[in-house]
Amino acid sequence: MNAALITGASSGIGEEFARQLAARGANLVLVARTEVKLAQLCAELGARHGIEAQYVALDLAEAEAAARLFAETERRGVRVETLINNAAFGAMGDFIELELERQLRMIDLNIRSLVALTHLYLKPMRARGRGEIINVASTAAYQPVPYMSVYAATKAFVLSFSEALWAENRPYGVHVMALCPGPTETNFFAAAGVESRAPFRAMQKPSDVVRTALAALERRRSSVVSGWGNYLLVQSERLFPRATIARAIARALKNHYAKRDQPTFEEKTR
Repeated sequence: MNAALITGASSGIGEEFARQLAARGANLVLVARTEVKLAQLCAELGARHGIEAQYVALDLAEAEAAARLFAETERRGVRVETLINNAAFGAMGDFIELELERQLRMIDLNIRSLVALTHLYLKPMRARGRGEIINVASTAAYQPVPYMSVYAATKAFVLSFSEALWAENRPYGVHVMALCPGPTETNFFAAAGVESRAPFRAMQKPSDVVRTALAALERRRSSVVSGWGNYLLVQSERLFPRATIARAIARALKNHYAKRDQPTFEEKTR
C-alpha cells in the first residue's frame, strides 16, 4: 500500500494534513500518542473518502520509537511515499525555571525523532527514485526567541536540516521541504494558560497552513512560510541585527508569557 505517514496527526495541523490528503485520495498512516482520537479519525476519513487509513499509537519522544515505527510500517507492507514530520512540542518561560528533563525531551522529539524518521524513510525513497518529505518547522526558526529558547532553536535546526536535504536529494527524485507556520489556531496557547494569541501576530487556521504547504510542495520549494503577514515579518527581521531582534522579542514576550506564578509546559501536536 502506498501511503502518506503523518506524525502528530490527532489534532491541529497534523489532523488537517490527514483531512486534505485523504480528500485527494491518499491512503494514510497516522501517528500520535492518543489511540482513541487516531482510531476515530481513521474511521471517519476511510468512510468519507474511500481510502485506507491506519494508525500507530506511539510516543515518538521515546528512545527507539522511530525505529519501531519504521519496522511496523514495513511489517504492514506500507510504502511511505509522503512523510510529514509534524509531531513537536514547545515550552514557554524563563529557560532556567523550566524543567530540564522536559527541555531535553523536547530536543528528542523535535530533532532526534525527526532526523531518525527522515533517515529511515528517505533511504527507500531514494532507491525508488521518488518521494516527498515535509518537516514542520516554524517562523520561530528564523530568529532567537527568548522565553521559547529551546523550542525556537529546535525549529531552526529543522529549517536548516530540511533545506540542506532539499539540495542533496533533488538529483534523486525526492523532494524535502520545511513548512514554517506562525501562530496557528491549535490548543497550544489555551493549554499553556496564556492568552489565545501571540502578541502582534494574527492567528492562522490549520486548513490555511496545510493548503499553503501542499501548494509549495507541488512547486518543489525548499521551504515555505505560511501566511503573507508571517512572510513579511520574517523578511523584515532580516534587516536588523540578531541581537536587536532578540531584545525586542524578549520585551514583547516577557509580559505576555512570563508573568505566571509557575512556568507551564505545553505539549503541542502541530
